[in-house]
Amino acid sequence: MRAGPGQTVAGRYQVTDRPPAGDEALARVAVDARSGVRVLLEPVELPELLVPELTGSNDFAASRWLDPEPVLAELAAAIAAVPEHPRLGQSFEAVAEDGVVWLAVERPAAVRLTELLAGGPPPSPYRAAELAADLAGALAAVHRAGRVHGNVLPEQVLICEDGAALLGGLAVGTAQEALARELGGGDPRRWGQARAGLVGDRAERWPPELLTDLGAAGPPADLWALGVLLHRVLTGRGPFPEHSQTVLFAAVRSGNRGDRAGCGPLGPLVDRLLAPDPAARPTAAQTRAWLAGLLAEAPEPFRSEPAAGTLPVPRPRRLPAARPRAGRPARAEPHHRHAAAARRPSKLLPVLLVGGVLAAMALAMAAVVAFAH
Repeated sequence: MRAGPGQTVAGRYQVTDRPPAGDEALARVAVDARSGVRVLLEPVELPELLVPELTGSNDFAASRWLDPEPVLAELAAAIAAVPEHPRLGQSFEAVAEDGVVWLAVERPAAVRLTELLAGGPPPSPYRAAELAADLAGALAAVHRAGRVHGNVLPEQVLICEDGAALLGGLAVGTAQEALARELGGGDPRRWGQARAGLVGDRAERWPPELLTDLGAAGPPADLWALGVLLHRVLTGRGPFPEHSQTVLFAAVRSGNRGDRAGCGPLGPLVDRLLAPDPAARPTAAQTRAWLAGLLAEAPEPFRSEPAAGTLPVPRPRRLPAARPRAGRPARAEPHHRHAAAARRPSKLLPVLLVGGVLAAMALAMAAVVAFAH
């Protein structure tokens, strides 16, 4: 087993875990011997190429791995160009060893979006909008650096402890695209076949411009992928059938999309992101601004029953002030003259006080005279 527990990759990364049996394509957790930081090592297999002059030789193998140097050069350029961003997973280094390109990437405390979706109902449209805004911010940073992410998939989205989304997979996508170009050798048909074998039949990876021109995808391809991802997350299925690449390509070319009823208020944005014309799709910055506007109008969360473990609300020591019911105006304040009259003392009060005092004196004098007689 290559890169098993205790083994060191490229003389630097010591592997600490073992992937499940038969699944060598999974990432390994490793410790960087130079910094002590725990990283993920994501493997990208180098294809084996037949060497005609060696076929039948008793001294050499009849095949060799593809030269990794062009792939490593492309990865180094991408890692150097893309700046750090709080919503973008970091890629540290790419090394080749024993027919595998190992990508050392960030290992945050997070859960993959696919795991959350598998364990419960789909998120609400407004929660999905929060995640999409994070992803759009990450894509905007990549595009400002003059690069394309090229690998926007649900399994590359990590949900961190604070609920924010982190977009990974940049290094893997870059390596796959570089491999497809090397295997294609300048022939569009061979390039298409190689790319299909590397990225599979995921609608996120096949925008219409790649099917018609077979050229390099630009930033609009990332926005296409974000639209497919949103549709998949909100409805539980992709917008195009993915039974095979032939069926997928035909549906993408014809625009034969599935029902987007489950997208709710995000439906108009999904339509724009999945526009066949790349120029008609919004940019990452425009997408993030649209999502910010939607979230600003989002309703407050409502819970019909208290959540388990919620602390009881203490009773007030006095009754709260009555509030007007919804749709009914509050009781008007008394007119200022009535209010002043309520506070002003009556004019008869002094007269009544003097009269009372005189009456009491008269009664007292009468009592004295009566006692003297």
